Amino acid sequence: MTVTDRPEVLDYDPHRVPTRPAATVMLVRDAAASGIEVFMMRRTAAAVFAASQYVFPGGKVDDADHAVNMEPWCDGRTDASSSGLLQVPAGGLSFWVAAIRECFEEAGVLLARNTASDDIISFDDASVAARFSAYRDEMNAGQLDLGDLCRREDLRLITDAIGYVSHWITPIGPPRRFDARFFIARAPQAQEPLHDDNETVESLWVRPSEALDRFRAGNLAMFPPTAANLEFLADHSSADVALASAVAHGKTPPAVHPKVKANDDGKVVVTLFPGDGGYDAAPDYEVIA
Repeated sequence: MTVTDRPEVLDYDPHRVPTRPAATVMLVRDAAASGIEVFMMRRTAAAVFAASQYVFPGGKVDDADHAVNMEPWCDGRTDASSSGLLQVPAGGLSFWVAAIRECFEEAGVLLARNTASDDIISFDDASVAARFSAYRDEMNAGQLDLGDLCRREDLRLITDAIGYVSHWITPIGPPRRFDARFFIARAPQAQEPLHDDNETVESLWVRPSEALDRFRAGNLAMFPPTAANLEFLADHSSADVALASAVAHGKTPPAVHPKVKANDDGKVVVTLFPGDGGYDAAPDYEVIA
């Protein structure tokens, strides 16, 4: 993916901005003493969407992610089972594939295993790390797709080890809207995530509770879906417990679709979430004086 410069004037009809399917993955690991840490990145100030916000690796589902192309390289999930969990007619597996691809492009972590050894890919060897760093550059430049990488290196994607957590739909208003699925995965021990210095310019490992405290203090900018998913993580004592909780959902998480009230300049002044007073009766987007 490539950063697009923010336009000088955003002249658009917010009601006509389409939602794009997207996937985000929370990379977690056990903290040194107790609890868990999650990997977060700060987006560049030049980004059209979520400028300067702290996010998890993720982005829109691309054509090359479609399940018809990628199912042979996915472990433990089929498009039918994935689509059933996400409650979509078809193409559900593409969200898992997109999460893996974006994680590699943005954070340099590849959630895949070697077919022959069944081990998750390791970057401990400097020559292997350099080779996959070059693959990352090629993918970011649009010169290589994830299926080609799997064929070239005889890899399988660990879709069986990635849990589905939540479903958020961007409210009407922003110039980019996403129908986003949030996933969770344990960070591979022999890979070290790092921002790409293109879309993202800073990164950190942080306890979910600490990230939330910093967010509430105004020191860690993030959108409500990010904060809500941090609250999910903060409730768990270890990475394994968090992963088991996601896998054990059993039922599909309901979509969260915020509704907004904006002033005449288009600035959002009120955001309503499911359960808030007046949410059910409110229109999706309302201009107020």
